[in-house]
This record gives sequence, C-alpha cells and structure tokens, in this order.
Amino acid sequence: MIRDTSHQDAVIAAPKGQLGKRRLLIAAGTLALLACAYAAFHSWRGSEHSVNASRLRIAEVTRGTLVRDAAVNGRVVASVSPTLYSTTVATVTLKAKAGDTVKKGDILAVLESPDLSDALKREQSSVQQLEAEVARQQILAKKQKLLARREADTAEIERLSAQRTLERYESVAQVGIIAKIDYQKAKDALNSAEIRSRHASQAAGLESEDVTLALKTKASELERQRLSRDNAQRRVDELTVRAPVNGFIGTLSVANRSVVQANTALMTLVDLSQLEVELEVPETYVADIGLGMRAEIEVAAVKATGKLSALSPEVVKNQVLARVRFDGEQPAGMRQNQRATARLLIDEKPNVLMLARGPFVEAEGGRFAYVVRDGVAVRTPIRMGATSVSAVEIVDGLQQGDKVVISGTENFENAARVSLN
Repeated sequence: MIRDTSHQDAVIAAPKGQLGKRRLLIAAGTLALLACAYAAFHSWRGSEHSVNASRLRIAEVTRGTLVRDAAVNGRVVASVSPTLYSTTVATVTLKAKAGDTVKKGDILAVLESPDLSDALKREQSSVQQLEAEVARQQILAKKQKLLARREADTAEIERLSAQRTLERYESVAQVGIIAKIDYQKAKDALNSAEIRSRHASQAAGLESEDVTLALKTKASELERQRLSRDNAQRRVDELTVRAPVNGFIGTLSVANRSVVQANTALMTLVDLSQLEVELEVPETYVADIGLGMRAEIEVAAVKATGKLSALSPEVVKNQVLARVRFDGEQPAGMRQNQRATARLLIDEKPNVLMLARGPFVEAEGGRFAYVVRDGVAVRTPIRMGATSVSAVEIVDGLQQGDKVVISGTENFENAARVSLN
C-alpha cells in the first residue's frame, strides 16, 4: 500500500542569480508602496478636510457651444378670455351656466333696469316732439316766404302802374295838355314805387334766409335729440348681454336674479381654440429676453415650441410676465390654467470653455471652484461668463480637461484643500 508520493519528489535547485532578482523586485515594490503612502500622507497632512468621493459629483471642463437659456414656470391661458360687466345698476337674469358652450351673439344674461327704460321712452318722446316742431317750422317758413314774396310782387305792380302813368303824362306834357305839376307828381310817384319795389324784393330775400336759418336750427335740435335717443337705445340694448366670441362659460361671478352695481363682473368667457403660455420670468433675465425669442414648452407630457409674443412692461414681485405663442397648430389636450414649464433660448456662444452647472455656482457665488488634482480638491478662483440651465461658461481659472466638483461642496466649509477618499 502506497501512503504518499514523498519518495517520488525531487529537490530542484534554483538557477544561479534568480534569488537576487527576486530580492530586487521585492525591494522595488516596497519602495513604491512607501512612496504612495508618503504621497498620501503628505496630501492628507496638507488638506483640511477629508470627504468621501462617492458623495460628490465631479464634471470635466469641456469646449463646445453654450446655449444660454432660462428655465421658467408658467401656466396655460386663453389669449382671448373676455370678462363681461354690467353697465348699470340692474337685476341680473342668467341665461347660461358655467361650462356651457356658446357662440358669438348668443344671449348670456339679461339686465333689468327701469331707469334706463324710462330714459329711452323720454328720449323717444322728445324726438317725436321735435319732429313735429320741425314740420311746423317748415310750414311756417313756406308761409313767411309767400307773404314776403306777395309784398314784393305788390310793390312791383305799383311800380309798373306808376311807370305807365308817367309815360302817359310824358306823351301829353309836350303839347301842354296837363299841368307841369301833375307831371312832376307822376314822376315822384314812380320813384317812390321803384324804391318800395326794391326794398320789398330785398326784404323777401332776407325773410327767406331767416326762415331757412330757423328751420336749420330746429333740424339741428332734432338731430341732437336723435343722437340722445340712439345713445339711450344703445344702453338699453346693452342690458341684453351677448357672447362676443365663440367659447365656453368659464366662471360666473354673480348669482341669478341678484342686484348688481355698475361695472360689476358678471362672467368670463374662454376661447380654448387660442391658447398661450403665460410665463413668470425672474427679473435677472429681463435684460436678455425680447419679443420673438424661441421657447421650448412642456405641459404635462406634451412638448411644443413657440415664440415670445408679449412682455409685461413692469416688474411685480421680482418677476415679469411674458406670453408665448405656439408655433403652427396648437397642441391638443391643453386646458386653461394648466401648469407649464418652459425653456427660453436666449443666445448661443460657440467654442467656449464650459462646465456642467451645479450647486457650486450658487454656493461659491461663481467665484471659486474645487478642482480635483491627485485625489485632493483644491479651492481655485475662477471667473464665469454666460450661464444656462445645464452649463456655465468658464472665462478664467480653469482649463479644458480639469475635473471640478460641481455638487457636494457644502461640506467643504470653504477649505483650501479637501482630501477625497
């Protein structure tokens, strides 16, 4: 029975010089380990803190095109959403309910105002009275013109009669049949008749102008009264509230059969066929945005593009309201007041050094960044340029390829050097 193979083993002697090589390799490895340990120890002694690298986000400085943009929030609004108001103190009778679909011209509410109805009746009565007075003035004008014309014609007949008498006297005066004094009287009578005829004719013309002016004055009063009547009629017509556009009844601001004051909001119409996005833009971006700027919009799961169509001229609570109009057809499924997010594309800067954006921008005020070198994060002064939602431009302080801690620097406590392990 064979218990083991020891009697079969043979001792082989190592080649000459092999032992020396092995010792050299061991010595070299030991020196390398000591050097690494010394470097690590030196770095650890030179750093003020030690942080686990797995808790940090590190990004590399690259070169490329930086798209300046701004991420803002907003809501979907109707570009056409008129609010209807009462025009006077009245009792409201609603003819539609919230959510009803209406067309332009449909009756939405009826206002009852006895004061306006009575005012319209008074204006109509005044118009009828002035129409009668104008008709009477027309008759009076014709009558006065006829009287003036009659007097002028009578004076002309008397002039002609005196002229014929003078002509008869002239024919017999040369032979001495009549006395010279009678001839002179006939001549004077003709002159007197001519003066009366001329004055009567002029008086008839003046009388015609006078009655024409009086008639024109009455006609102007009638026209003014008609304008007052039409205005009263318009105010009465406004008591019937009609839909100015096609759309939906958004909200009802009053109850049925309630008494409202003048200029009280009654209801709001919403035209969902023309929606826009109203954005709340921070004041810091106001100098960079303008009409026509491109925008990428996201509402729920719907993504669309548009252009800035309106910009508020005032700042309210450090924000400016802006309107974005959709490109092409409006996306389906959107509702009034639905929350939306947008990305305003401000500018593009090609061939710049840029770094992924992170909390370090706000934490260090954009003046410092921690650059990773040999396992140590070194606090380095930098200067940033343009910023976007996802990246920032590096103007000075960093080079392409540098590794920078962009997140997690809140635990560094502004230390000059932080060891990463």
